Amino acid sequence: MGVITRTELHYTDYSWTAIKGDDPTVSCEPDSTLLSRKEGYEVLYFVNKFCEIYGLKQKQSAIKVEKMLRNEVPSDKRSQKNIKEWIKENWKNSKY
Repeated sequence: MGVITRTELHYTDYSWTAIKGDDPTVSCEPDSTLLSRKEGYEVLYFVNKFCEIYGLKQKQSAIKVEKMLRNEVPSDKRSQKNIKEWIKENWKNSKY
């Protein structure tokens, strides 16, 4: 069970239709796979996985990850791994 559920995400404009070939139940380490920031299943998985990796257990932390992903992570950061590293490095400097 993750820190946050679909209904608890801050933003509500996600697409929830997994693209053919995408598995919304993927459960591995964020890797070089590109992250679609508008696909709800991918964002929800990424947020919860990030919180799990770094021991963040509060919903506010999950919302912070989501907001950083949407508003602060540079658009040239596209792989899950690069986004994870960017959020980790900029966590304390985030406006959220």
